[in-house]
Amino acid sequence: MAAVLTVVTANVNGIRAAARRGGLEWLAASRADVLCLQEVRATDEQVAEVLDVAGLGHLHVAHTEASAKGRAGVAILTTAPHRAVRLGFAGGEFVDSGRWLEVDVDSALGPLTVASTYVYTGEAEDVERQAEKYRFLDAIESRLTELSRPRARRHAIVCGDLNVAHTENDIKNWRGNRGKAGFLEGERDYLTRWFDELGYVDLGRRFGGEGAGPYTWWSWRGRGFDTDGGWRIDYVIASARLAARASGAVVGKAPSYAERWSDHAPLTVTFT
Repeated sequence: MAAVLTVVTANVNGIRAAARRGGLEWLAASRADVLCLQEVRATDEQVAEVLDVAGLGHLHVAHTEASAKGRAGVAILTTAPHRAVRLGFAGGEFVDSGRWLEVDVDSALGPLTVASTYVYTGEAEDVERQAEKYRFLDAIESRLTELSRPRARRHAIVCGDLNVAHTENDIKNWRGNRGKAGFLEGERDYLTRWFDELGYVDLGRRFGGEGAGPYTWWSWRGRGFDTDGGWRIDYVIASARLAARASGAVVGKAPSYAERWSDHAPLTVTFT
């Protein structure tokens, strides 16, 4: 059965740099109904320019910059018009962070809320930086709780770079990263609650199997890409009813180091 909805999430590591490396051509070729981008690191005008050049200018675009120029930034591109656009969370702390963006669209599967997020990296030895990451994860959890309430009556999907490897199968060198940001027990507990208590489904893991990987991030430095010494930190998580329609999830790892257009690989999820 042909896909009725295709969703791609990609940390582009700078949309203009990704465009120069061929990443926007890859995204255009995906013909996705929903594109969620992170680390856009550009102004609205620059985003519009590179999308137009790449043949993506026909899509409906929502984008939020970070107040710190050249940092963060997330975007959502859809074939369907946006019924609503929301930046950050209720309460306001992260409105200008360039790290959480939502749109409502009428999809082929019904009313759909899409979020694109770029979670803070954190730092285990820096109390303030790690506390900021936990506050952001708290805000995500509150929003996921709202979206999971029966009265919401909408499908919901959250895409992005969560900067957390959930289990030992999501990071190659898990022993060497115990006690480090991205693999702290407290961070991983958030994802466990989202999946086990709130009912969201990690589609990358569902279709990736029970073994190690498939990873989505490898350092630019060293031989991690060639030896597959990566982390699985890019996710598409869906509400239960929507997840039931998922038919596949594929990590688009580049064929070679030289062909990479980001330090992350895109994750494509299809629904039928």
